[in-house]
Amino acid sequence: MARKNNHGRHYESVHIDVVPMVDCMLVLVIFLMVSSVFVAAPGIEVDRPDVSGGEVADRNFLLLAITADDRIYFDGQEIPLDQVAPLVKQAAYSQDQALIIQADKATSHGAFARVYAEGKRAGVRNVQFATARADTP
Repeated sequence: MARKNNHGRHYESVHIDVVPMVDCMLVLVIFLMVSSVFVAAPGIEVDRPDVSGGEVADRNFLLLAITADDRIYFDGQEIPLDQVAPLVKQAAYSQDQALIIQADKATSHGAFARVYAEGKRAGVRNVQFATARADTP
């Protein structure tokens, strides 16, 4: 006599735990945010001269500001002229990185020239100055 053996099949539900994946993604996002390079403003607002036909910088650069009374600001702090070259040299990751000088309209030409020379002395090849865009008629 043949006996039917009906085994009851038991299916287990499959549970995929996504918590470790979310944790890894969160750590990656935080790492990318912390390691990103942001352009630090020099910490002072200057009234830049208006010119037309300027070039727009599209890469990482260092910002240095000179106020109307010829004070120099770098990374939000006032610095003396003799500290410009060492600080720029320390902050620049390559000689091809641009140094942009934001000078106020009322800044003396001599102060601008001295800061420009200190930027060149730091080994930065690309020293530029920032201007505001003039409205063309």
